[in-house]
Amino acid sequence: MAQVPLFPLGTVLVPGAPLPLQIFEPRYVVMLSDLVNAMEVPEFGVVAIRQGHEVGPESAHDLHEVGCLARVTQAASVGDGRYLVVSTGVQRFHLDGLAETGSPYLTGEVTVLEEREGDAQEVAELVTRLHDALHRYARTLGAQEPQWSHDPVELSYTVGDAVGLDLGDRQRLLAAPDTETRLRLGLRLVRREQGLAQTLGVVPPTPEHGWNPN
Repeated sequence: MAQVPLFPLGTVLVPGAPLPLQIFEPRYVVMLSDLVNAMEVPEFGVVAIRQGHEVGPESAHDLHEVGCLARVTQAASVGDGRYLVVSTGVQRFHLDGLAETGSPYLTGEVTVLEEREGDAQEVAELVTRLHDALHRYARTLGAQEPQWSHDPVELSYTVGDAVGLDLGDRQRLLAAPDTETRLRLGLRLVRREQGLAQTLGVVPPTPEHGWNPN
């Protein structure tokens, strides 16, 4: 078990995904200073908010139990007490509880979760089936088809952005116990979204990767 600073957000971060942040709340400015000055590898925990909102001292009333460590790669002051921070999702963790540290920001007691693969043959077959489903989905939308990764772990985490899933579905993917389970869930979700697009013309909004204000 380890202690990490927590940054509750109204979104789900997954390993490998970029997370640009615009920090201005005093508690998170303190957190950024602590990260940059006191840690050899500046990392913090991102957890999706189940109830509440991002801004304010009592904003996040309830947090999801599985989050993702984010590693700070760049940070710069832009004046007026604001900072632009570039970070990247690194590894999942389970939020075991909150620690009393006296700091203005939340600190979590966390257990880092290793990525388990599952059955290797099933994983290989699911990668092929998920690729096919993603290509069919793109063709249904008339969109240009990206080059999807053939790495099972990376592919399993791209489904959320690929089909514009909501927070609940993204959290289910993040919390999946292993890659096989996540790929299987991702395949069901892609097929569901394709069915909606075909029958109802429901198309998800294009994912935006702008600066996330705290």
